[in-house]
Amino acid sequence: MRKSSIISIAILAISIASCEVDDHDEIDYKPSSFSQSDLAVLSQTLNLNETAFNYANPPLPEHYREGEIAETDNTPSINQITDMGATLGRVLFYDKNLSANNTISCASCHKQDKGFSDDAQFSVGLNGETTRRNSMTLINSRYYENGHFFWDERATTLEEQVLMPIKDHIEMGLEIPEMVDKLKQLEYYPILFKYAFGSEEITANKVALALSQFTRSIISYRSKFDEALIASGNPEVGEEMPLLDGLTEQENIGLDIFMRGRKGATCQYCHGTPQIIAFEARNNGLSMNYTDNGKGEVTGNPQHNAVFKAPSLRNIALTAPYMHDGRFTTLMDVVNQYNSNVQQHPNLHFRLTTVDDGPLGGPPFQMNLTESEKEALVAFLHTFTDPTIATDEKFSDPFQ
Repeated sequence: MRKSSIISIAILAISIASCEVDDHDEIDYKPSSFSQSDLAVLSQTLNLNETAFNYANPPLPEHYREGEIAETDNTPSINQITDMGATLGRVLFYDKNLSANNTISCASCHKQDKGFSDDAQFSVGLNGETTRRNSMTLINSRYYENGHFFWDERATTLEEQVLMPIKDHIEMGLEIPEMVDKLKQLEYYPILFKYAFGSEEITANKVALALSQFTRSIISYRSKFDEALIASGNPEVGEEMPLLDGLTEQENIGLDIFMRGRKGATCQYCHGTPQIIAFEARNNGLSMNYTDNGKGEVTGNPQHNAVFKAPSLRNIALTAPYMHDGRFTTLMDVVNQYNSNVQQHPNLHFRLTTVDDGPLGGPPFQMNLTESEKEALVAFLHTFTDPTIATDEKFSDPFQ
């Protein structure tokens, strides 16, 4: 097991112990269906099926299950996904009762039809104030290897992250003890907690576990890119991969740029896994001077100034606007930035410089793509779109 995973699990274990939760907080209770009497109560408020959706064992293709990719899974051993745990998480994710004035849910800023991101540059909170940063996609959060979350990576586990927006005074504004008290007053939650954890007891820690399970279950694996990988025999994703059967000539030109380094492009070094996700925060040369220092605000390390997490590019065609500050409205804007407008910030990652494997902050590299090559790169980015994510009922609002 990787050191970062061991540390994350240890932190979560300490958190669980400090909350004095019961033995059922570790997910060892795995029913799959509600009783008719319990379903009748739930149905007064929620649109849930008698049998829970399959969250625990989705039919992931080989390129999600084999090789090094399995090592990037940040799921802690004490919070494995169960169908009923993720069902509870789904209800919590969409429940506006988790905000102080019952107007905001997690889904308010992470919209299913927008790739679980927000189409607003900055999300609007419970009192009309806006967040500092754009709401990033939650897709493939499970495969962010170091397990840290938010643009500045201030949350060291997903279990820590999911409670932070609830108590944030701009976003949902509800203190955690108040949240627990509110949930106890809603008749559907004791039932859902019973099926998820084997006990009707509601605790903040159980809320964190369930929300994390639901979030990790949002996996994109049914895009055109996935279909092309399978049709081509599941070649290894990266700079040595061949052009893919099932992609158009234009899309394969984009693949040649993105994955194989045509014109010196280095996209795949930050997004070159089957999940199209990086494993650490980086500076990508958006500006010379930043009003937001990202990870540097958390660590105090000058080498972390203007360093931000790189989320998955899965469903990127749905998740505009782009970057931590939502400055770009189209994928072509993003391509133009990396093509010829990377700035020589002191912490610029070396993959975006002319110095191979050198220090940070080197001279920016320019790809000088032609217009047709830029269009091909955008076309390839569209192959990451998994339309089922935007419509799948198992990820949808159960209050409708």
